[in-house]
Amino acid sequence: MKRFISVLLLLIFPIFLLAGCGQKNNQAENEFKNKNWNDILKSAKGTTVNFYGWGGSEQTNKWLDNYLSKELKQKYNITLKRVPMDIDDILNKMLGEKQADGKGTIDVVWINGENFYTAKKNRLLYGPFTGKLPNYKKYIDQNSKDVQYDFGYPIDGYEAPYGKAQFVMIYDTAKVTNAPKNYEELMNFIKANPGKFTYPAPPDFTGSAFVRNIIYDIVGYQKFSNMKPDKETVEKEIKPAIDYLEEIKPYLWNKGETYPSNISMLNNLYSEGQVLDTMSYNPNSVSQQIENGQFPNTSKSFLFEKGTVGNTNFLAIPFNAPNKAGAMAVINMVLSFDAQYSKYNPDVWGDLPVFDNNKLDNSEKERLGKVKIGEGAIPQEQLFKARLPEVPADLVPIIEKVWMENIPNKK
Repeated sequence: MKRFISVLLLLIFPIFLLAGCGQKNNQAENEFKNKNWNDILKSAKGTTVNFYGWGGSEQTNKWLDNYLSKELKQKYNITLKRVPMDIDDILNKMLGEKQADGKGTIDVVWINGENFYTAKKNRLLYGPFTGKLPNYKKYIDQNSKDVQYDFGYPIDGYEAPYGKAQFVMIYDTAKVTNAPKNYEELMNFIKANPGKFTYPAPPDFTGSAFVRNIIYDIVGYQKFSNMKPDKETVEKEIKPAIDYLEEIKPYLWNKGETYPSNISMLNNLYSEGQVLDTMSYNPNSVSQQIENGQFPNTSKSFLFEKGTVGNTNFLAIPFNAPNKAGAMAVINMVLSFDAQYSKYNPDVWGDLPVFDNNKLDNSEKERLGKVKIGEGAIPQEQLFKARLPEVPADLVPIIEKVWMENIPNKK
């Protein structure tokens, strides 16, 4: 999921507003307390659900418009209205509605990481609601840290998993013999091929993930789970990785004087042959790019031997959603086996499913086993063995700030 963080929300949100709205939030959370799932579905049928989220992926948009919308209409007569909007604008919209004490306009929001931390901290979300969803109970491992925490921050039932992601790097086997297995080999590769490697500038989601992977590979990831979220502490701990990024800078594309502003720009550089590598937080994206002709068919994903960062993205309901029953019906359908199976298909989306494989019946396991990953992609089992946890949400903007000050803006 593409991410833009509205850090200022935490700084400018009035304390008195939080206190004043506390009672209303509690009333909202109790709205469905004594209603069973059939009651909720009855309220949801025939309604419209406004789904807000990043609209920059053609595959994602098609899945929402062609699969999910049709299933909801057929089963519940629910009309899904997809509203593409960057998450920073969504959060600011939710904040503006709360400050104005106005009626909400968003029913479901695609969210995770720092954005969930910001929204939950400022009481912009409705919940807990996941305990009401039958498919959450049926298919999700509720003891998994992937659904208990979002970038290290407790979820507490305020969002439900939508899909999984994991960082991979991509190279052209026709031009590169061996993919780097760690940060040292990557440095050797970069210096041996000056101008042929780069990464998107944080806070681009993929570029930020690359920086965190370099940090993990050099200094490890264990120490970040309990790290104080202050700049001095973070900067001291990640200094070896920042020094590394500074050392490779002159050997990058355009001599490190500029960086791609987003992953789409880096993918274009790769497809044009200007660089030898690209990267993605969707491990199956390489197959899609090969299929649509953007990437050469000799492209292949690879992982660092110590692993790569993985996370889960989620769906949440705003505190003032006008159609909470409809929102829960939509999210419950997203958690169904058929929906998760559909979007796992590389020909459709290639998004990693969120269900616990141990909770699947034999027919579901059989169907899942028949899904063929596309060209150049890494099998799911191999990905999950190399999956590393994300850093806590409140550390990410600090890391990005340190990168900005020390890499592109250092005098």
